[in-house]
Amino acid sequence: MNTSLRRHFMRLLAVLVLASPLPAFADVAPQAAPVYSVSPIGWVRKSEGRTWIEIEPKYQPALLGVDQLQSLWVLYWFDRNDSPEKRAVLQVHPRGNPDNPLRGVFATRSPFRPNLIALTQVKLVAVRGNLIEIEAIDAWADTPVLDLKPY
Repeated sequence: MNTSLRRHFMRLLAVLVLASPLPAFADVAPQAAPVYSVSPIGWVRKSEGRTWIEIEPKYQPALLGVDQLQSLWVLYWFDRNDSPEKRAVLQVHPRGNPDNPLRGVFATRSPFRPNLIALTQVKLVAVRGNLIEIEAIDAWADTPVLDLKPY
């Protein structure tokens, strides 16, 4: 194919590609949302003014090096807030105060959420075996802990 014909062919191909309609997202058949499962790696414990996270023994090897950290991110599950009605709440008045303007839950720390995952930074006090003593956490005693990440 000579150079002139090749250029003409490439231009025609570009026009065809650019002119072909892209599928609209509305035209794409909806697929079922995937379902994921998570299991607790531990539990928040509180007693006599002390707070700690009790890690399931099978996850204790994952604590190697945690004692060298000053803080952790704790991901936990708002387990006392789970109902279809509460998961359907998408807008709230922050801190439950009607004087605060209405906001979407993704712009708040509301426990009402489609997925009941909470995130809190905690200061470490000590690690002993499968127990991580922390200064405090804004979770109830016996709340399931999903994951820990270094701060």
